[in-house]
Amino acid sequence: MSERFKLFPKVGKTRIIPLGLKILVIFICLILLSNFATNVISVQLEQKEIITLNNEIMVDQLKELYNTSSTQYQIYNFSLNRYECMQAICKSTQSTFKNPNSVALGISKEGLMGFMISNNKGEYWNRFVDKDALDKMNNNYLEGITEGSLKFNMMGIDYIGVYKYQADWDFFLIRAERNSDISNNTRRIYIYISIIILSMTIVFVIIGFIIINREFKTVRDITRDLYEMQKKKQLDLIDLSGATNDDITYLAASFNSLSSSVNNLLGTFQKFVSKDVVKKAYTDQKIALEGSQQELTMLFSDIKSFTYRTETLGNDIIDVLNVHYNRVIHNVHENCGVVGSIIGDAILAIYGTLDSEYSKSFNAIKAAWDITRVTANLRETMIQRREEVEKRRKLTESEERVFQAVLLDVGVGIDGGTVFYGNIGSNEHMANTVIGDNVNSASRLEGLTRIYHLPVIVSGYIKDEVEKETDRYKFFEIDTVQVKGKTEGKKIYFPFDTQEMDNSLLSNYELFESGLKAYYKGDWKTARKEFKDANLDVTEVFLERMGLKGAPDKWSGIWTMTTK
Repeated sequence: MSERFKLFPKVGKTRIIPLGLKILVIFICLILLSNFATNVISVQLEQKEIITLNNEIMVDQLKELYNTSSTQYQIYNFSLNRYECMQAICKSTQSTFKNPNSVALGISKEGLMGFMISNNKGEYWNRFVDKDALDKMNNNYLEGITEGSLKFNMMGIDYIGVYKYQADWDFFLIRAERNSDISNNTRRIYIYISIIILSMTIVFVIIGFIIINREFKTVRDITRDLYEMQKKKQLDLIDLSGATNDDITYLAASFNSLSSSVNNLLGTFQKFVSKDVVKKAYTDQKIALEGSQQELTMLFSDIKSFTYRTETLGNDIIDVLNVHYNRVIHNVHENCGVVGSIIGDAILAIYGTLDSEYSKSFNAIKAAWDITRVTANLRETMIQRREEVEKRRKLTESEERVFQAVLLDVGVGIDGGTVFYGNIGSNEHMANTVIGDNVNSASRLEGLTRIYHLPVIVSGYIKDEVEKETDRYKFFEIDTVQVKGKTEGKKIYFPFDTQEMDNSLLSNYELFESGLKAYYKGDWKTARKEFKDANLDVTEVFLERMGLKGAPDKWSGIWTMTTK
C-alpha cells in the first residue's frame, strides 16, 4: 500500500495520528468519565438514602420490639414463664425481618444474651462480645441516654443498627443489619448502571465516528497536501475545491496566503544571496552554527543605580531606556561598532568586525565618550525641564524621586583581545555573539567605574593599541587591581580626551599619577598628600583605603577586589 494511503502515515520517524481520531478518543473518554462519575455519585447518594431509610425502618421495628417486650414482661409477672415470653418476643420480631441476615438482640449490661433472633438460622451467639459497643451503651445509660445508633462486630462480621434500653427486663434491645447486605444492594445497582452506560456509549461512539469521519474529510485532504509538500520540501497551495465553509477551510486559506508570501520572500531573498545558500537554508531548514577566534575590542556600558530607578519609575523605565538606547546604539553604529547584546540596563558593543580607518580600540573609546556625553546631555535636558517647572511651583516629594530617577548616569568599561565571535545557540534559535575572558573583563572594568568615580575605564590592551595610532587620548594609570577569580593584578587606565575635555585638569591627573607611584612603593604618607592636592574624585577611594595607616607588610601595590 502506498505511504499516501496508509491510515497513519509517517513524517520522518513520527507517525501522524488523524485529528478526528484524537477528538473521538477524547470524546469517548470524557463520556465514560462523566457517566461513571455520575453513576458513582448517584449510587453513593442512593446508598446514603438506603442507609437512612433502613435506619428508620429499624427504629420502627425497635419500637415494636420494645412494646412487645413490655407486654411480655406483664405476662411474665402473671405466668412466671420466662422462656415462653422470650419465645413470643422472638416470634413476633422475626416476622418483621426483610434481609437474610437481620438480627434482634436482648443483652444485659454485662453482655449476657437474653434472647437472639436472626433470619440466618445457622447463626446464634451466646454472648455479646463487642466490648466497645457494650461500653458505649453502658456509658450512655449512665449519662441518661437510653437509645441511639450502634455499630458492632460479631464473629468478624460488621453490623449497623439501633438500640434502646428496656427497664422491665433490664437489658438493651438491639435491632441490626449486616453491612454486607446493604453493600450488596449498592453493588447490584453499580453493575446494572455500568452495563447501561457501556451499551449506550458503544452506540454513540459508532454514531460519532460516522459524523466525525464525514466532517473531517477536509482536514484529511489538507493533511494529505501538506504531507506531499513536506516530502517534496516545497511550498505549494492546498487544493480547497469542494471544501466546506468552516474554520478548517479558513485555516487552509490562510496557509495558502502565507505560502504565497513566503515564496515571494524567498524570491526576494535569492536576489541578495547566492542560490545555493537559499536552497540549503530551505532544504536543510537550518543554518550552520559557526564562528572563529578574532582580535576584537569589547565595550560594556551599564546604567548606574538601575534598581532604584526601576523601583521609582515602574513600567515607565522602559520609555526611559528606549530614549537612552536610541542615542547609545546610534553612537555605537556611528563609530563602526555592532551591538552584541542588550541585557536590561547594560549594552555590549563589539568593535573590529567592520572596516574602519581607525583602530577598533580607538573607535571603542570614542564611542564610550560619546555615550557619556549624550547621557550627560539627557541629564541636562531633564535639569532644564525641572527649572522650568520650579519657576511655577516646587516639585513634590514623588516628583523629586522621579526627577532623580531619570537623571541617568552610565559607566563604560573597555577591553580587547582574542575572543570567539560567531553564531551560537541551537537549530531552533541562534544568536551572533562574542565569548571570551576579555568580554568578562570589560564588564568588570565597567563595574570599577562606580568604585573609582570615573565614567570610562580601559585596560592596558586598549591603551597600547590606541597610543600606537594617536595622541588624542592621554592614558592615566588608575590602579593595579586583582579582580575576583584572577590570580594576577591588572593595570587599569582612564582615557583623557584632550580634544573634548578641560585640559587644565591634566595637571591634576599628573599629580594623581605621582601620588599613585608613591602609593605603589608603600610611601603612603607622600601618596596621601599628593592625592589630596590632586583634588579629583578618583582619589577618594585611595584616601579611604589608606586611612591614616602605613602600607601593610609585603605590600605589592596590588589591590584585591572581593567582588566582581
